Amino acid sequence: MIRKILKWTGIIILLLIAVISITVALRQNLTYDAPYPDIKASTDSTVIARGKEIVFGAAHCGDCHSTQNVDSILSLGQQVSLSGGHKFDLPFAEIYTRNITPDKETGIGSLTDGEIARLLRYGVKANGTAVIDFMPFHNVTDEDMTAIISYLRSQKPVVNKVPDHTYTVMGKVLKAFLIKPVGPDGEPARSLVRDTSAAYGKYLAYSVAECNGCHTVRDMTGGFIGEPFAGGVVFEEEGKPTLTTPNLTTDSSSRIFGWKEEDFLKRFRMGKLIPHSHMPWNAYKRMSENDLKAIYNFLQTVKPAKAGAIKKPS
Repeated sequence: MIRKILKWTGIIILLLIAVISITVALRQNLTYDAPYPDIKASTDSTVIARGKEIVFGAAHCGDCHSTQNVDSILSLGQQVSLSGGHKFDLPFAEIYTRNITPDKETGIGSLTDGEIARLLRYGVKANGTAVIDFMPFHNVTDEDMTAIISYLRSQKPVVNKVPDHTYTVMGKVLKAFLIKPVGPDGEPARSLVRDTSAAYGKYLAYSVAECNGCHTVRDMTGGFIGEPFAGGVVFEEEGKPTLTTPNLTTDSSSRIFGWKEEDFLKRFRMGKLIPHSHMPWNAYKRMSENDLKAIYNFLQTVKPAKAGAIKKPS
């Protein structure tokens, strides 16, 4: 009797594994619908210059989409190649950044402006599949989106075939059931006044510079589960000291508690001090003084939370 029970238990388990495996395999390339934003790249030099400022400043695109020494190249007045290829070793996958130069075969040259804007705003590729939500541009204004795409179009095309992402078994399960497109929080603004207000600072911190992306604890799928800007995200690399993102809230445990505006600006102008820091200091140091002041003013409004705090269930 016991042998019979074990036999049927084994059969049922094998059937469940087979069903789950087939289901996961069938859901690897789900497609989604999303609108195409009415964005058209411009050849206006002012628009392109604004796009370059965003790309190599607040948005720090060069930190992920280039394998060059971005800071050194820009300081020499030369063009950085955003040809991708940087690898992220994650617990569930090996992710390679894409080539975002205008090359038609290996870059974005074959994509329309609307397809690029849809990917950035809604997380949906040209083929309808979802991207992992690593980039913060869902709520970027139409004006800034236009500037970004205009600059990307103005680059020299670079041929660089980037490897495909590879997923572990757990990664394939996450991709099948949890990785879905993430869109904007309502209708993105057409443009915003660039001033030093906390409101504009919030826009920069959430939608362009993605400060919350590293200073707020996430789950394995990238969803935010921590108190906003409370830090506590752990970065571990073999052979390097472990780094933990600091608390930026108004709590007394915050790294910037008691900092004056000039302290905040001075630290950013120093650039990267810890060589293996994941903070894109050298991109942020290129931000305008008013943009940094706006972020500082916004952080003064963030509710206090202890370092690394997780949100309580509602």
